[in-house]
Amino acid sequence: MAVPYLTAVLLLAPLSRGQDFPFRDPTLPWEERLDDLVNRLTLDEMVLQMARGGAKANGPAPPIKRLGIGPYNWNTECLRGDAEAPGWATAFPQALGLAASFSPPLIYRVANATATEVRAKHNHFVSVGNYKDHTGLSCFSPVLNIMRHPLWGRNQETYGEDPFLTAELGVAFVKGLQGDHPRYVKASAGCKHFDVHGGPENIPTSRLSFDAKVSERDWRMTFLPQFEACVLAGTFSFMCSYNRINGVPACANKRLLTDILRGEWGFQGYVVSDEGAVELIMVGHQFTHSFLETAIVSVNAGCDLELSYGMKQNVFTHIGEAVAKGNISLETVKARVRPLFRTRMRLGEFDPPAMNPYNALGPEDVQTDAHRQLALQAAIQSFVLLKNQNGTLPLRATDVRKKTLAVVGPFANNSVLLFGDYAPIPEPQYIFTPRRGLETIAGNVTFAAGCTFPRCDWYRPAEVKAAVQAADIAIVCLGTGIDVETEAVDRKGLDLPGHQLDLLQDVVAWAAGRPVILLLFNAGPLDVSWAKAHDGVGAILACFFPAQATGLAIAKVLVGDEGANPAGRLPATWPAGMHQVPPMENYTMAGRTYRYYGDDPPLYPFGYGLSYTLFRYSDLVLGAEVVPVCGNLSLSVVVENVGPRDSEEVVQLYLRWGEASVPVPRWQLVGFHRVLVPQGQATKVPFLLSFRQRAVWAGEWRLEPGSFTLFAGGQQPFQETRVPSNVLRADFSVSGSARKRSQC
Repeated sequence: MAVPYLTAVLLLAPLSRGQDFPFRDPTLPWEERLDDLVNRLTLDEMVLQMARGGAKANGPAPPIKRLGIGPYNWNTECLRGDAEAPGWATAFPQALGLAASFSPPLIYRVANATATEVRAKHNHFVSVGNYKDHTGLSCFSPVLNIMRHPLWGRNQETYGEDPFLTAELGVAFVKGLQGDHPRYVKASAGCKHFDVHGGPENIPTSRLSFDAKVSERDWRMTFLPQFEACVLAGTFSFMCSYNRINGVPACANKRLLTDILRGEWGFQGYVVSDEGAVELIMVGHQFTHSFLETAIVSVNAGCDLELSYGMKQNVFTHIGEAVAKGNISLETVKARVRPLFRTRMRLGEFDPPAMNPYNALGPEDVQTDAHRQLALQAAIQSFVLLKNQNGTLPLRATDVRKKTLAVVGPFANNSVLLFGDYAPIPEPQYIFTPRRGLETIAGNVTFAAGCTFPRCDWYRPAEVKAAVQAADIAIVCLGTGIDVETEAVDRKGLDLPGHQLDLLQDVVAWAAGRPVILLLFNAGPLDVSWAKAHDGVGAILACFFPAQATGLAIAKVLVGDEGANPAGRLPATWPAGMHQVPPMENYTMAGRTYRYYGDDPPLYPFGYGLSYTLFRYSDLVLGAEVVPVCGNLSLSVVVENVGPRDSEEVVQLYLRWGEASVPVPRWQLVGFHRVLVPQGQATKVPFLLSFRQRAVWAGEWRLEPGSFTLFAGGQQPFQETRVPSNVLRADFSVSGSARKRSQC
């Protein structure tokens, strides 16, 4: 059934004119083809390609009919599925939940499935001449910003608070999205938001005019490393962010976009502005005084493509005037438009369509059985078990089939709240709420929302009481959702919204000793200290925003179905209270994230998560006790499953500097593996510590001799352990004289 879509692409491909130009010759090298194409463009044509990214202003990049080049829309969202595009798509868990899996292979598979659906739908859109927003192949994904503040509204789009974890998952996403074809890219990745972006969202102190003051060390050691990894992964684009960085808007920041991104890292792709970010250089930041000046500073800084808010005339349409006045050189314009066409060329636009196997994808490749199964597996792997008192979970499947479950709370049966923002839209029959999912395993299910919306301003206790008193087990579904935390909406505190805690406490009282299980649907941390401490709450499961397979995943995890034992880990610290939450406007990393946390213990630490089984660690063996300053270190640790069932475990490796000459994190995640360990068996898990992971910022990346400690186990060092010997340590030293990282 793919043939009609390939045929349509063949028929509609703009080859009737310009088919003999060298840029259409697939036997020539890419750069030679680009030379030919770019040198054929007039200045006006180049300006329109740079000024028309899609979004609200003036539509996609226009066709260049004399060369047989069609239109192209750059505005596509692919965070965890084909989001905001016309038509259905498979909805995978929101990014922060995917991060909780600690599984790059899972991220790769989700990204690759996403790219398949983006390409399949794009082929259909081209066949009917649709070039509107979200129909293209160039994705504004992944989000690599650090979750530096627990109340930021966009935490859900990130991979958590750790630069190394974010980098590893970001690399997997980029590679999965772009595919493994030796010639063609399935869909192009775009890493965002570049850079030092992470709140505040809200007016009057908002991202649209905010100046993020950051030290050089924090910038280099926290906010930039994951983006450098994105370059090494082969991404085609970066999105510059709304905010200023030390006084200079990101989209006009030459040091960021040219000196670091292109100069230090060798990036050859394009930089696109966040939607309206170029206009906001003048309108929001008042950094410039006219749109002409704005075009000059942003283009010269390194911005290639404007994504506009919806002005009558885009800022980049002033580029031609700037060239005429000598403020922007023609060679700079050519350099800015070149990576735009490099991307389109690698997507296959200028080759004979039959050469590109991705052109055969069509609507039948969207929401396939395999993709639905992957969405379910991803949801299961994202869940984090925060509490399991006296083995409350797993429930016995045979018992559940004979019992009545009460499923209550605002998330119990709301098919919208389970997705988070930037969500794909699946067909209704594929959306499983907790209620619908639990109905597949329970003898009977009673239901009561209690609150219509997560804000829970109005609470209806009578309906909840009736549902709970008629049941053997109570499942309480609480959290936040996009009306509490999302883009442009920061939270004001850590508490469960509105009357949600009242609802939970009432359920515990009405259950009268029967099991109560709390399911949390949120991104930013919640203060669930009452539930953690109270014996009436038997288990707490952090579910994040699992999307379409929510209910099915919950049903399998609650009964410990084969392959459904929880093994996720928190990708961010959950503070014990607002006294541990610094001001959002302050961008210093002091006291933020596990890397710089104080001595006061959090409610739940980064990397935390329980299991239905028990693991014991032994035999942390280093390949050497002394390592050259530019040397790598191999090591391994043995993890044994000493509990009652097969399960996965997230093995974590942390590095501590003994005597660095500059401030460094108290310890840093430098490796992790999610491994399946059968009951009663042991697995040796290998690691390689690169010399780059020991580097510190001292005006430059520098490697220093001295003493170091490694910690290997199922959690952070020096946290409350789940079993004895859960974290092992080993010391080693680095010999030689200090060197620049670039010298190694």
